Amino acid sequence: MTLQDKTDREPGMLRRRNGFMPILDLYVFREFMIYLSILLLVFIILFILGDVFNDLSDFLDNGATVKQIVSYLLLKLPGNVRFILPISVLLACMWTMALFGKHMEVTAMRSSGLSLFRCGGSIFVVGLVVTGINIWFNEDLVPYTEREAEIMKFFATKSGGILPDSQKMLTFRSFDKHRTWLFKSFNLNKDQQEVVLKRYRGDKTLDWEITAEIASFSPKTGWTFYKGALTPYSHDGLMPKNTEYFKKLTKDHQEVPETPENILNTVKSKDELPSWVILRMVRNTKNMAPRCRAILMSVFYYRLAFPWSCFLAVFLGIPLATKNERSGIMLSIVVAIAVIVVYIIVSQLLLILGKQGLLEPVVAGLFPTLAFLVYGWYTVIRNSN
Repeated sequence: MTLQDKTDREPGMLRRRNGFMPILDLYVFREFMIYLSILLLVFIILFILGDVFNDLSDFLDNGATVKQIVSYLLLKLPGNVRFILPISVLLACMWTMALFGKHMEVTAMRSSGLSLFRCGGSIFVVGLVVTGINIWFNEDLVPYTEREAEIMKFFATKSGGILPDSQKMLTFRSFDKHRTWLFKSFNLNKDQQEVVLKRYRGDKTLDWEITAEIASFSPKTGWTFYKGALTPYSHDGLMPKNTEYFKKLTKDHQEVPETPENILNTVKSKDELPSWVILRMVRNTKNMAPRCRAILMSVFYYRLAFPWSCFLAVFLGIPLATKNERSGIMLSIVVAIAVIVVYIIVSQLLLILGKQGLLEPVVAGLFPTLAFLVYGWYTVIRNSN
């Protein structure tokens, strides 16, 4: 029995009010969750198949167990889910509202005195909850699961590579461009092996160079170098002076502020870092080069805005679906896909411009989401009149 039939038989059920309506809200919620579950299941299966085709041969060639393979696929799953949540919410919203429109159920709701916003109240609540889940995925769960997946693959495939916390021949340039590091072997949780550190003056000339067999970091004292040499350079940075050999040399946080965690986070893709790590890197680095700051802050604002695309999907989906209710569900789905594609293209384009320093980071990261939210809100208000 459709909502239209219920309205015809019991015209007093849907009175003009905006509070909680158990029958209506649970009905819309149930229908929406059915379509959302179907879409999530389809997308998850597709992503799992993609991971299987990409990585299964590596596991099988090295005799990995079924438990290791399944664990790896489950660890990769959250990273895939965070990207499919917005499109799944959008398509489920369009699917639900388009079918309501096809059966004249939206008309029944509106004729009973409900606004368009109130008709999709349950969907808005779900969109807000999914947004919170996506924020948690981006900031906490996905960085952990991606790292654990890499460790699982390292040990299961015996690939001879390096652990996620390790790097071979790692080069790092400080954000203020005053120091350059070279590590023959870098490990986040151990002492660093075969280290070269170069310090540059404000005019970019070489000030001094340290080479050491071992470098150890302490949060209290800073960097301590063992069994190495310190070579100062002339004012033009071209001529080395007398080299001083040492068994132990300490450089405090004032002179060398980098930490092993900062160094490893820097060589990672900025898109893999939680927002709080990016913000801490910016705040704790004095005299950061403008280009580095633009890259980090553009990614930071983008990471803040992206999870809200799930809520944006609801704002766009309801008015678009109801606007095209007489044209059928296919037109609604085509419009939905076109909208999400435009949103992704604009977001990525502005993000690139922000990283290049051509746009303010806050504009590059937040503007696309805010613009589409305003457009969706305007469309809901317009269609509700």
